[in-house]
Amino acid sequence: VITGNIHDKILRLSFLLLFLLKMSTLSFSLDPSAAQTTPSQRTQYPIVTGTSVVGLKYKGGVMLAADTLCSYGSMAKYKDARRIRTVGTNTIIGASGEYSDFQSIMDTLEGHTQDDINYDDGHKSDAKSIHSYLRAIMYQRRSKMNPLWNDLVIAGSGFLGYVDKIGTTYEDDFIATGFGSYLAIPILRSKWRPDLTEGEARALLEDCLRVLFYRDCRALNRIQIAKVAEGETGVVSEPYELETNWEGAGFESTKGGMEGDGGW
Repeated sequence: VITGNIHDKILRLSFLLLFLLKMSTLSFSLDPSAAQTTPSQRTQYPIVTGTSVVGLKYKGGVMLAADTLCSYGSMAKYKDARRIRTVGTNTIIGASGEYSDFQSIMDTLEGHTQDDINYDDGHKSDAKSIHSYLRAIMYQRRSKMNPLWNDLVIAGSGFLGYVDKIGTTYEDDFIATGFGSYLAIPILRSKWRPDLTEGEARALLEDCLRVLFYRDCRALNRIQIAKVAEGETGVVSEPYELETNWEGAGFESTKGGMEGDGGW
């Protein structure tokens, strides 16, 4: 029995009406499919991407080169995206693929480098250690079906290695990622030799990136060069533009019998 004055009765009836109204808006079902939620999703494909990284050993050091373009799909959107970084003092890393994933990798490596400093035991991770560490990270993410969409080139004193998004690794005297694995590797096989000087190595990398600019529609002629000489710290250059020449007959003539703008 409801007791009390009329004010209390009105207040209690109001709460009861609000409760019934709330219950009427809820739907209940014995169908299990009604309780299903959207499944967790992963990155299906990269969005903002960088193209080739080319690296080689020369007499007295290791050198990397890459352009500074990141494309949003087919749009050449970001023209100052620097894809070669230093790790600690004696390692440099270059990345193809999703730029945001590369930023995540660099955050992880900066934490790893800070751990070396904090331990204060005189040990610093070298390029080979970083290469092995990244192999474990990339394979672990791949095993969770959530890969970091990058191909990485790691260079240090006397070391040049590669890691891809599923954790595949190898070491070599010269390496190229992206479209460079098709267009730059033949040039490197033809012209590389163990006793290259620093100037010859730089010129060879510029030749590779120039060909990639001509033939890869995701490439740019604004590039960076980085090196690690034996006993020295890693150095990454400021971006600069390659000289190019589009006067060749292969660029000027029409293709496929199509007349008009001279496109090929």
